[in-house]
Amino acid sequence: MPMPRVVAVSRDQTHRFSKVPAESITLVAGLGVLGDAHAGTLIQHRSRVRRDPNQPNLRQVHLIHAEVFNDALAMGYELEPGDLGENVLTADLDLLGLPTGTLLDLGGPVVRLTGLRNPCAQINAFRPGLLKVVLSRADGTPTDEPAPSTASPQCATAPVIRKAGVMAVVERGGEVVPGQPITVALPDTPHVSLAPV
Repeated sequence: MPMPRVVAVSRDQTHRFSKVPAESITLVAGLGVLGDAHAGTLIQHRSRVRRDPNQPNLRQVHLIHAEVFNDALAMGYELEPGDLGENVLTADLDLLGLPTGTLLDLGGPVVRLTGLRNPCAQINAFRPGLLKVVLSRADGTPTDEPAPSTASPQCATAPVIRKAGVMAVVERGGEVVPGQPITVALPDTPHVSLAPV
C-alpha cells in the first residue's frame, strides 16, 4: 500500500478562493500557515468573522486529498494545486474517513483535525458546476446546491456527503514540503466522525 504523502503546498496572504502553490509552507503552532490570510488564533474566514470575530480558529490549515482532483477530471474539471483553497494536498490518505482529533505528522510539523470543510457557493463561483464534484446527497448523487451554512442548525444533520477536504489546527510547527510522508495517529476511542467546522 502506498505511503500517505504531501503532494503540494499552497498559501495566500489575501482572502481569495484559491491559494498560490509554493515550494514549502511554514506551520506555526496555534496559528496556522505563516503568510496565509487564514492564520490566527481567532477565526479569519470573513463570513465567520462577521458572525462572531471571537471564535477560536479551528480552520488554520485546509487539507484536501488529490484523489478528488481525479474525480473532478472525470467530470470535466481540470484542477491544479491550490485551486480549491487548500494549504496541503495529500495522496493515499482517506482524510474524510479520519476521526476528529486525528494527528497528522507532515514530516515533522503536526496538525490536529478539527472537522470537514463545508462546500459553499464560492466553489461554483470559481468554476460553474464544480460544487457537484465535492458535494453529493446522502445517496451519492452529485449536487451543486450548497450545503447548509455552518451557522445553520441544519448543517450537522443535512443529508449530504462533503468531499472538499478537512480543516486542522497546528499542534507542532515546522516546514512542510511536497514529498514528505504523512504519519497518522488516531485519537483515543470512542472516535467522533468529522463534522463541518
